[in-house]
Amino acid sequence: MSWTGAGTIELVKGRMDSKQYIEILDRKLLPMLDAVSITPGAPQRHEIIFQQDNDPKHTSKLTKAWFKKNKIEPLTWPANSPDINPIEHMWGALKRRLAAYDTDPRGANELWDRVQKEWANLTVAEAQKLIESMPRRCAAVVAAKGGNTKY
Repeated sequence: MSWTGAGTIELVKGRMDSKQYIEILDRKLLPMLDAVSITPGAPQRHEIIFQQDNDPKHTSKLTKAWFKKNKIEPLTWPANSPDINPIEHMWGALKRRLAAYDTDPRGANELWDRVQKEWANLTVAEAQKLIESMPRRCAAVVAAKGGNTKY
């Protein structure tokens, strides 16, 4: 997810580890950062803030080395804070769109087709609204002294 929209979505079979996460970052994140950097009005690559939660695959030595090598500094993120993570709200929008179908998918392939279709239909405005809310979200966490927020 970026200022230019939802971005791409990746199907992960099984449990993702650091190596698989880094492969996805290589294949998806680096090209997206380059594309965003040439989009008029979008931040330049050195201005981009990369946010991820504290999942072990995000904080492993291997992953930290990858970020250092690629000159990307992830935003320090408080533990147990899914309520302020903007991607969680994008997942919620996706789930609502999938729930709106009249019929259940007839298998994993049809479900994945629906996921891809609905993810692609998430708007730039939806992504931008969530990104613009980040200063308010962070201020709410500080005001709540790390406790729950309305987000």
